[in-house]
Amino acid sequence: MAILVTDPIAQDGIDVLSRYTIKLGLSREQLIETLPNYEGLIVRSETKVTAEVIAAGRKLQVIGRAGVGVDNIDVDAATERGIVVVNAPAGNTIAVAEHTLGLIIAAARNIPQAAAALHEGRWERAKFMGVEIRGKVLGVLGLGRIGTEVAKRAQAFEMDVIGHDPFVTEEHAARLGIRLVSFDELLEQSDFLTVHIPATVQTDGLIAAAELARMKPTAWIVNCARGGIVAEDALLAAIDSGVIAGAALDVFQVEPAGSNPLVRHPRVVATPHLAASTVEAQVNVAVQLADQVIAVLDGRPAPFAVNTPSVSAESAHVLAPFARVAQTLGNLCTQLAEGQFRNIEITYSGEIANHETSMLRAAAIRGLLQDISEENITLVNATAVARARGLPIVERMSSAPESFANLVTVRVETDRDEASVSGTLIDGVPHIVRIDEYWVNLAPSGGYVILTHHVDQPGVIGRVGTLLGEADINVSSMQVGRERPRGPALMLLSVDEAVPGQTLDKIRAIPGLTTVKVVRM
Repeated sequence: MAILVTDPIAQDGIDVLSRYTIKLGLSREQLIETLPNYEGLIVRSETKVTAEVIAAGRKLQVIGRAGVGVDNIDVDAATERGIVVVNAPAGNTIAVAEHTLGLIIAAARNIPQAAAALHEGRWERAKFMGVEIRGKVLGVLGLGRIGTEVAKRAQAFEMDVIGHDPFVTEEHAARLGIRLVSFDELLEQSDFLTVHIPATVQTDGLIAAAELARMKPTAWIVNCARGGIVAEDALLAAIDSGVIAGAALDVFQVEPAGSNPLVRHPRVVATPHLAASTVEAQVNVAVQLADQVIAVLDGRPAPFAVNTPSVSAESAHVLAPFARVAQTLGNLCTQLAEGQFRNIEITYSGEIANHETSMLRAAAIRGLLQDISEENITLVNATAVARARGLPIVERMSSAPESFANLVTVRVETDRDEASVSGTLIDGVPHIVRIDEYWVNLAPSGGYVILTHHVDQPGVIGRVGTLLGEADINVSSMQVGRERPRGPALMLLSVDEAVPGQTLDKIRAIPGLTTVKVVRM
């Protein structure tokens, strides 16, 4: 089997490969011309593996990404052509965790500033008086693989570790020595706040001016995750005005970030996206990836396959279409449920209940976790990731309602509320047919949906529509589920654009509306 490597990886990984060709810096045209001769392709982030590139790989069986993110690979196009996509999510965990602790210590002791002054011939001991991190509160936002490793190391420095992650149970956090708190408490109590969550629509600008204002004036923010999670303009203003003490940043919204004013700020410790850049991490990633590529080419399962479930051919024929349903339901539950996850229940009804449902369980978990975890959640590793977070998953089998031959229901219970969503296939397309106790019919097709719980009475729908019209937001569809006339009801409004916060506030002020939520479909 011939394997093409188009981006640099550690030699240890190359040594694992039996046959390989290294061609760095290929243009799109050169890659398309070269790829037909290869069964395997290994890339980092430099090479863009588009649908056009994948179509050119007539013999291609596996695409390997040396790292975590696969956003430079068209996974859907690869899946359609039966090509396995693998990555190496665990290889750089320790490197990132250590870099995070390094930034915390550098910030606490003014190490970069003191070193720069000494390089310039200035001996300024008093100017660079620091603080000890022992006894300080470390707030960890996101308790996945990396966040957990950071917490372990911080405890060795005798820091008081608190964390916020709605998708980790209190019992699991307690076993790690981490005290779970709300997001607001995390902001208010942290002396150092370190970010370990993915960059998604929900987390973009998650920490902005209002959040920074809740922090201690002596607090520092540390970000080795993704740029944009901390709003950079707000962060710069907060540091300049003394709202917080400073920041330690390895990632930026636009990279390279040489012109970013945060990089040159005297109260910012900055590194150029180095967290995963250690010799050991690069070796681990390369070897882990090479082993998986060879496994796929040998016909063996790969532990970090992004797009390959492991089920029998008979079950796959029945269940594969419902995996999209289960993932959609899980993702919707994550957006609807508020608070700390306590229990997750998945119910299979109809013919699908007669098969091994591990694929559907993994798909539902992937939907629940994919937008909130820094790990790449796949059908292969989803159950293991949920187990690592201490999430209890209960599966049930039941007969299907008369209206549907098959039905999947995902129910999430938190410390504050619960959400239950049911779905099925209609003409081969996933449809959400029940939200909580209300029967609906919603086909996810992009855009956003506004959900309101209200009392069914004249004028409510009109008032909401008027406010959306004033905000120039187009409504593509509307439906109402209700218990009885003039009783409790659920309204679903599908809209083409994101709804501004000001408009949502006006909608929430309409008499009779008890809850208003917006979900991304």
